[in-house]
Amino acid sequence: MKTTKAVQRILANYEGENPGVKANLARIMMAGKLGGTGKMIILPVDQGFEHGPARSFAPNPTAYDPHYHYQLAIDAGLNAYAAPLGMIEAGADTFAGQIPTILKVNSANSLIPSAAPKTQAITASVDDALRLGCSAIGFTIYPGSSAALNMFSDIAEMRKEAAAKGIATVIWSYPRGESLDKDGETAIDIAAYAAQIAGLLGAHIIKIKLSTDHLSLPEAKKVYEAEGIDIATQAARVKHCVDSALGGRRLMVFSGGAAKGADAVYDDARAIRDGGGNGSIIGRNSFQRDRADALEMLAKLVEIYRGKA
Repeated sequence: MKTTKAVQRILANYEGENPGVKANLARIMMAGKLGGTGKMIILPVDQGFEHGPARSFAPNPTAYDPHYHYQLAIDAGLNAYAAPLGMIEAGADTFAGQIPTILKVNSANSLIPSAAPKTQAITASVDDALRLGCSAIGFTIYPGSSAALNMFSDIAEMRKEAAAKGIATVIWSYPRGESLDKDGETAIDIAAYAAQIAGLLGAHIIKIKLSTDHLSLPEAKKVYEAEGIDIATQAARVKHCVDSALGGRRLMVFSGGAAKGADAVYDDARAIRDGGGNGSIIGRNSFQRDRADALEMLAKLVEIYRGKA
């Protein structure tokens, strides 16, 4: 597999990593229609675990089948497909080698009492990722939860094991918990903090949500105002989060969130591109559309990240 200069420059930022991890990062970055550009689009399908099957797949019933998602990601020319153990196992043989995969190794569900601390159970292992030919593991942390420190400890150990076996790590860093209200979960100061935490935990790829211009922490607000940090536009907020993740030395993708209109999805992608983010990890906004619409939308996103739309 050849790599481009753009990919080589990104890999050079991972100075402490072994060739196995870098090879798997290269596989993700060189795959699909954005291969070699340093930009990426990843299809994540862990929503059935998080929200339940009907809420996830009823808008497009063909999406109940795990093979649908593999084929959608392949036909759309995406960089990778991410899912929990059962989803990956259900198509790993049929689609072996056709697209890089990311095994989501922890999960939560919406049946847990709302008063319980926000956390996730470990539901798969690094050895599962190796067995299934995955390029990376994916792990969610909830900065802001009273259970966050245990999650940090868990991913620190799994990341160490994965790196020793040549597997990359993607961290979903989603602020959530008793200390945060809904505005705080997407506030720019909290989003940037979440990106920093993921980078310091050793994430090779960081996944966060797009933020608002709200400032949640009083002490942080003083600094933002005193230093004149630009958070006025989505692109500026993306740039601030990228800067916060080790000065832009880590790949960063942004989640698509709940289903919304195509124009809003495109606007988000342009802001990510213009702010220096590496791309989108887009689930419900793709697989809840019918296949033709999803492929059309994903093709447009590729053009946006190529700077052509």
